[in-house]
Amino acid sequence: MRLLLIRHGQTPSNLGHFLDTARPGPGLTDLGVRQASALPRALAGERGIQVRVRDGIRELSAGDLEMRADEDAVRQYLTTAFGWSAGDIARRMPGGENGTEALARFDAVVAEAAGAGERSTVALVSHGAAIRVWTAARARNVTVGFAAEHRLENTGVVVVEGSPASGWTALSWAGTVVPGVTASGAADAGPAGRTLRGSKQEPPAGPPSD
Repeated sequence: MRLLLIRHGQTPSNLGHFLDTARPGPGLTDLGVRQASALPRALAGERGIQVRVRDGIRELSAGDLEMRADEDAVRQYLTTAFGWSAGDIARRMPGGENGTEALARFDAVVAEAAGAGERSTVALVSHGAAIRVWTAARARNVTVGFAAEHRLENTGVVVVEGSPASGWTALSWAGTVVPGVTASGAADAGPAGRTLRGSKQEPPAGPPSD
């Protein structure tokens, strides 16, 4: 099957670069509304799409880092999250979830989507860090370093193909074939879409990912 992992439209917290992960989350900016309105046209080739809300693909909880926008907080958040992709799933976000919990809830929604059949296409509208971290953890051709260094703009799409049983392969990242992609993205996409280099961070510690 094919999964279209779509980041939500721009929010005020994206503009302020806040780690805003608590439910229900902020509304969309005027640009975010236009971005969201454009999605049905972008998905016009997909038939029979039913809208369902699933809690498991919410953003990775920032815990005690919630609503912070300073570099130290963003560094700790992204380094912890990408550490999960690298295999350090027992590591816990300060005051929040660990990698086992975060990946398991996303996996559960993906498993439900896979029930639609191997020839189906399912669009999951989620969040920047959740999509990047899950893809790095589950797609065989996306390394942690790749996901950490490549932005995902608002309404950017990561396309993966496969199944929970056979594994996943990323076909494209924000419209570019994986792995031949160059860093891009808007500066106002918020911390979840930011590159580690852009956040003045080193790649997260962990086992080799290639």
